[in-house]
Amino acid sequence: QVQLVESGGGLVQLGGSLTLSCVGSPIIFRFATMAWHRQAPGKQRELVATITSAGTITNYANSVKGRFSISRDNAKNTVYLQMNSLKPEDTARYYCQTGTYWGQGIQVTVSS
Repeated sequence: QVQLVESGGGLVQLGGSLTLSCVGSPIIFRFATMAWHRQAPGKQRELVATITSAGTITNYANSVKGRFSISRDNAKNTVYLQMNSLKPEDTARYYCQTGTYWGQGIQVTVSS
């Protein structure tokens, strides 16, 4: 079964850190650009970060540049999103995505 499964979300205080993980089925992961998106209630979905298949090129939304870092471990079929200096406006459901495949998402809540 082809799937993407996120983990690592939760509740964190202002200024804290969290690392999200997304494990993908090998058939869709190994040669794919991976992305993290997020969606807060009442807001449009936002592309947060992307990483190419070899991990050599990354891109970030302006809202997270300098605070978030995307990486991947192809041996583990896993992509990560390290989130530092978290703000209440980072509160959202975070989704892992590649091509037409999406994870179910995981909640991140930042309290002030």
